[in-house]
Amino acid sequence: MSELSRRGFLTLSAASLAACTFRPGVAVNRYAPGMAEGHALRDHPVLPAPSAEISIDTVILGSGVAGLTAGWRLAREGFNDFMLVAGPELGGNATGGQLGGVAYPRGAHYLPLPGPSLGYVREILAEMGVIESGTDQARPYYDERVLVHSPEERLYFDGQWHEGLVPPGANTEEEAQHRRFFAYVDQLKQQRGNDGRRVFEIPSALSSQDPAWLALDLLTFDAWLDRNGYTAPRLRWYLDYACRDDFGTTSARASAWAGLHYFASRIGQAANAADEAVLTWPDGLSPVTRHLAAKVGPKRMLAGMAARVTERNGKVEALVWQPEQQRTVLIHARKAICAMPLHVASHVVKALPQYGFDAGKHMPPHAPWLVANFLFDHFPTEAQGAPLSWDNVVYGSKSLGYVVATHQLIRAARPETTVFSAYHALADSTPEAGRRWLASASDDDLYALATGDLATVYGWKLWHNASRVEITLRGHAMASPTPGFRSNAGLRALQQADGPILFAHSDLSGFSIFEEAAWWGDQAARRILQA
Repeated sequence: MSELSRRGFLTLSAASLAACTFRPGVAVNRYAPGMAEGHALRDHPVLPAPSAEISIDTVILGSGVAGLTAGWRLAREGFNDFMLVAGPELGGNATGGQLGGVAYPRGAHYLPLPGPSLGYVREILAEMGVIESGTDQARPYYDERVLVHSPEERLYFDGQWHEGLVPPGANTEEEAQHRRFFAYVDQLKQQRGNDGRRVFEIPSALSSQDPAWLALDLLTFDAWLDRNGYTAPRLRWYLDYACRDDFGTTSARASAWAGLHYFASRIGQAANAADEAVLTWPDGLSPVTRHLAAKVGPKRMLAGMAARVTERNGKVEALVWQPEQQRTVLIHARKAICAMPLHVASHVVKALPQYGFDAGKHMPPHAPWLVANFLFDHFPTEAQGAPLSWDNVVYGSKSLGYVVATHQLIRAARPETTVFSAYHALADSTPEAGRRWLASASDDDLYALATGDLATVYGWKLWHNASRVEITLRGHAMASPTPGFRSNAGLRALQQADGPILFAHSDLSGFSIFEEAAWWGDQAARRILQA
């Protein structure tokens, strides 16, 4: 075991650890997109001279949600003089895979109903046929196959399953705290600042700038909860789980503004679903990124990743490294949209300090994650209580539970084969320590961490069902919104940049959700179209 494991990084009990590391006939397939290439670029390799040169009006550097949305917008508006450099993983954190013919997510796995401020998301969904009617109405009508099916969520608590993810209060005082907290965040959904904007909006760039509310960003979420008398242990566990799930960090490290934004910002509704419903596919958000990529088109995509981006005479030169071909291509462009994560851009974009971003001062912390997909030859036997649901979470765990990839398949009978996707944010150490652990962990280390919740629920029976596993490692999976992120001068400078290089990534928001990434991609494309 690694040093980090010995220091208690894995919080499983000795019995659970012994059960988890026993994996007869189950091989671990590691998937670490961009890790080797990113480390190579960080170490400033000597690259070959360009074997080709391309001149284009606009180059998009990166094919995550932001880059693909930028390309989609340009293509949708009839602007064709652009090229998208695909990077190491088309779709980024919103990709998926297949095991045994079953599709599964390798990252983001759901999308909340988009509210009125998310017209650009609704456009995409309408184009896909997910919104069947009422795109511009308060309650659009959605394709029933994409609305998450019942049963949606359950919590493993006291040895059995309970509906929903919020644990019951231990007594009447705790129950009162639960009611008070959720009543307060419901009130916040309509709260407006002194500038007339909603205090907590998605995209977050449209949130109120009222200083009285922005002061929440000076506190951690835990500190705010303490100040306001939210001490119930079960409520605090749930709120910490929410921070780990959306931010990759704990409630002790997350900004109070971000913690409240998580609950108060989402106000999407549907004509044919409950307000809290979400949209999902067997392979998470991969169908959305595939749709965006198809609209960009293969002829406008270039394999490889940006190795160096420079400004010259008011224009941009991007050196693209193609590792498989062991060659480079030089792109000359009027404009570039930098849709790479900032930890990558800081090594690639030479002019980044000139745009007001100092990596040493302004870089947001990036949380490491792993996503483990288990192919089950048949469904395991369930404990008593609520039936197997789309999202399944274990109370008290520091992991994030698991989703069932075949849940959305409408069939007369349950399929024999399925994939369970287990999520874990390495939030209990510094991000740097988490990345070191990911880089050095053995297959047994990874397997033990990945199976923590599954082993708690299914025990030894798990090994009679799981035949294959793929573990996706993401060392910089998402930016975490720690106190002060809303006033980060470097992020604000990149948000407002309007020179030869434009910036588009969820990192600009300080936290990673589809809507934020798509917002910055759409904004960058609109600036290109207006130029």
